[in-house]
Amino acid sequence: MDYLSRDGSPIASELWDKIDDAVVSMARQTLVGRRFLEIYGPLGAGIQSINVDDLSELEETGDGLVKIKGRRYEHIPLITQDFSLLWRDLEASEQMGLPVDLSAVMEAAAKCAKKEDKFIFFGNEEMGYKGLLTEDSITRLPKGDWNEGENPFRDVSKGLAVFVGEDLVGRKALIVSPDVFVQLQRIQPGTGITEHDRLQKLLNGNIFTTPVLGTNNAVLVCAEKQYMDLVIGQDMITAYLETRDLNHYFRIMESVLLRIKNKKAVIVFE
Repeated sequence: MDYLSRDGSPIASELWDKIDDAVVSMARQTLVGRRFLEIYGPLGAGIQSINVDDLSELEETGDGLVKIKGRRYEHIPLITQDFSLLWRDLEASEQMGLPVDLSAVMEAAAKCAKKEDKFIFFGNEEMGYKGLLTEDSITRLPKGDWNEGENPFRDVSKGLAVFVGEDLVGRKALIVSPDVFVQLQRIQPGTGITEHDRLQKLLNGNIFTTPVLGTNNAVLVCAEKQYMDLVIGQDMITAYLETRDLNHYFRIMESVLLRIKNKKAVIVFE
């Protein structure tokens, strides 16, 4: 089934390839959550829900019946972003052999990627989804002034000690808002190195920043797949919507869901 409506569209296959390449290229440059989260999928566009397990719960039996405690099923929501291409631009490209300006495609792909990252970190309260910063019962540690002294290194070290105490092993990652990332560029007196450099050694280089975090936000995660992952049903792809006023309208879409399997693997500094 051509649910993307490409076969019946007036868009040539060569242009579809260029649109796909532009979307993938821009998404890779923009997405941050996928740089530290394990990916589960893609499962397919038709997959609408997935189990989310609380690993602290086990199977239970009774009267010969077995069920899994702590298991629930979550709907995998769609994330979309529309854009359009003007018919005159496509005609000029075909008649004069000029490349089509795909700036609108790339802008839409960047917006879609930012929506994904915002969903990962903050969820969606209206629809009942939690994110890394909004999940219930995660660890929250006081955040010192990261503009002063060794506060960033001290706070992150405390967070790592919490992970050790909870027997959480594997890859750790620190994700901060852009203003906090700038704060980490201070050179420590007498050392010649920045707080960012010190933390990079502590975290094996896994420090990331994204504008969707707003300001003064920092979160530390143990990002192994047994603790959390990112479920992908349909990865980012473009569908044809319609021709209106001679112009062509498209939709970039994807279906994703953050699964936090162990809430102890998330520490928010606040």
